[in-house]
Amino acid sequence: QVQLVESGGGLVQAGGSLRLSCAASGRTFSSYAMGWFRQAPGKEREFVAVISWSGDSTYYVDSVKGRFTISRDNAKNTVYLQMKSLKPEDTAVYYCAASARFAVVGYKYDNWGQGTQVTVSS
Repeated sequence: QVQLVESGGGLVQAGGSLRLSCAASGRTFSSYAMGWFRQAPGKEREFVAVISWSGDSTYYVDSVKGRFTISRDNAKNTVYLQMKSLKPEDTAVYYCAASARFAVVGYKYDNWGQGTQVTVSS
């Protein structure tokens, strides 16, 4: 088990940037693949990005490719989501999650944070 706490959300204008952080507790953080998901009001939760336990592999949903970057620092037990060129449609609650597998579907993730709100104004 790993406990996750997101931070870094906020209100930003379209075209702006934000960096989300997800701090993990527990000594097994480096053994998990870490993902970011988001959920907009009235919509289903959506996969955003995933990074392997080593950081060597990443994968993104098409809508954020070239704008978002996922990274991790295993020494700090933290995963990041750098978001640039933000659009109003990026507005959502963003969640980080941990999985034993490099996965793009939520049901393969066992541990979730509480979420952080990102609002992009037009």
